[in-house]
Amino acid sequence: MKTMTPIRLILYVSIFLVLFDNVSFFTNVIKAYYPIGADNILPLLSVVMMLTLFIALLFTLVSSRYTTKPLLIGILLISSLANYFMNTYQVVIDDSMIQNIVETNLDESMELFDIRMLFYFLLLGILPSYVVYKTPLIYGTWRSALLQRLKAVLILVVLIVLIFFSFSRFYTSFFREHKPLRFYTNPTYYIYSLGKYIGNTFRIQEVLQPLGRDATVMPNDNGRKKLLIIVVGEAARADRFALNGYARATNPLLEKEEGIVNFTNLYSCGTSTGISVPCMFSVYEKDDFSVKKGRAIENVLDVLQHTGAVDLLWRDNNFNSKGVADRIVYEDYKNAENNTICDSVECRDEGMLVGLKGYIDERPEKDVVIILHQMGNHGPAYYKRYPKSFEIFTPVCQTNQLEACTQEEISNAYDNAMIYTDYFLSQTIALLKQYDTQRDTSMIYMSDHGESLGENGLYLHGLPYFMAPDTQTHIAGFMWFGGMNPKKTHVLARRNDALSHDNLFHTILGVMDVNTSVYDASLDITRP
Repeated sequence: MKTMTPIRLILYVSIFLVLFDNVSFFTNVIKAYYPIGADNILPLLSVVMMLTLFIALLFTLVSSRYTTKPLLIGILLISSLANYFMNTYQVVIDDSMIQNIVETNLDESMELFDIRMLFYFLLLGILPSYVVYKTPLIYGTWRSALLQRLKAVLILVVLIVLIFFSFSRFYTSFFREHKPLRFYTNPTYYIYSLGKYIGNTFRIQEVLQPLGRDATVMPNDNGRKKLLIIVVGEAARADRFALNGYARATNPLLEKEEGIVNFTNLYSCGTSTGISVPCMFSVYEKDDFSVKKGRAIENVLDVLQHTGAVDLLWRDNNFNSKGVADRIVYEDYKNAENNTICDSVECRDEGMLVGLKGYIDERPEKDVVIILHQMGNHGPAYYKRYPKSFEIFTPVCQTNQLEACTQEEISNAYDNAMIYTDYFLSQTIALLKQYDTQRDTSMIYMSDHGESLGENGLYLHGLPYFMAPDTQTHIAGFMWFGGMNPKKTHVLARRNDALSHDNLFHTILGVMDVNTSVYDASLDITRP
């Protein structure tokens, strides 16, 4: 194979990345802003050149004799997979998506695997990486290599500046008015996002900041202990809830329950589980929350634990609690060792209810809070999320390759999963009703985020919040109160208010009658 300088290899790899791994970027540029035509052809060609030069400049600055090939091979492999997910699901690889990737376990990863992804990885990752690996490079002395790199950097910078000023009117508009386009550049945006994720995640205080250490439970006038079950839903969008007016009967059992107060205008804190779940239980509101800040301070479950009067249990049939339940009793229900209701497909949400009556009965002198984290409507394999007996709407998408299914098939599978969630929630309410005369019983159900089902070519979730469609942020949620619980009246008056995950922290404290300096009554849904 012909020898070449590291700079030339970097340039070739940069050209390859722009031409083959930036399909999503150029599709969005052409479709949304600059359709191909006589007026746009030169500016569009300049974008190709500008992105190539910028990638080459980035690699030139960070490469060396010992890192050039490993760097280029690593980028080619990762970019091929990023290209697949951006093309297939129209996702953006930002810092929250990287957090999801880092926190994803093998089972969750396998649900995203298909033959097309393997094709991308082999053709756009393995094959060019092998070429890079086999290409002999000429380095020369360290001084000549340094001079060569400085010369290359200078030339690349000059070319970038020349192109920018040659099309200054175009780029002034391009950079200022169309900022979301940069989210689709591959690999530059995921490299930036990785740095942001590392900065937000790993520079965390060593000592966890305490919260609500003054918390106490105010006794009920009726002398009854409280029992609250919080159900954290998964990917349940509001417009697929029959309680919100959806034409299909996705809530046949919940619609018969008298104690439900449904929230029609409820919005999530994030568009992914890794952001939303910690944010839901955090004292920080959406605009102030970050993963770094959330992990550096205790959450509402810690505050309840500080009272000494509340026993807490987290059962998880999703993939984990995202750090929320690290300091309370946690039970994994994704495996058959704990979950007694598993079939050949997966362990079911209703398995989390088995044995809860015994747990509650063992604590007659304590208030009890139980958190159930659902598998819910976790995509893209919606057809796996429910037993076959709940397959009401047909035909359904029987694969995780959503692009291979019609929108009707995807919707049918998603709605069937919603019907199973309806069943699970009704069973949870049935459990609570057994304690209606003994305790003040209540339930809070909130989904972590919504889901795109092919609208405008978007699937799943995880887009940056400011550009995410309503389907990814407008979520299903309600509260249920037992007949003896007096708080329902106040909540009824707020069922159509603008509510969000910001309300959950203080609503939990309100339901449990916890008195603490960190409680904000204005965010408590149970207050008038």
